[in-house]
Amino acid sequence: MIYAIAALDRKGGIADDKGIPWWGKIPADVAYFKDKTTGSSVVMGAGWYNEQQRPLPNRKNYVATSDPNPLRDGFEKVTDARAFLQSTTENVWVGGGAELLTNTLDLIDELYLTLIEADFHCTKFFPDYHKHFVQVDSSQPITENGITFTFTVWKRKP
Repeated sequence: MIYAIAALDRKGGIADDKGIPWWGKIPADVAYFKDKTTGSSVVMGAGWYNEQQRPLPNRKNYVATSDPNPLRDGFEKVTDARAFLQSTTENVWVGGGAELLTNTLDLIDELYLTLIEADFHCTKFFPDYHKHFVQVDSSQPITENGITFTFTVWKRKP
């Protein structure tokens, strides 16, 4: 199965030029990400890779990049994310960034989206998914550090 996992603000934003604007302000979302992805593989774009100090623990860390330079220890290069996702037999989580999500959304079976009830003035956005996915689960709203959010699960429409 191929999954995507992301947190989106009210306007579908997932990041700005400095990274995730709500990073560190909603620990439950970090715990949710860790719970869902631990023991699996995660595919990240080059921008997210560059923000990482070290590989995500207890996961295979794949980086979608065409950069010819070697990656740091603990990361594996994927030069064609689409081909990788089409051929893999393992459970894989696509975690972003926006370009990677946009280019692979049609291959994703399920979305695990944290929907944040605020506008963080993002410059990078999750692709439009409403036409191709239906919501199948939702938590009650949660508020941490003045930020209200909901965990949701979406499955691809048949």
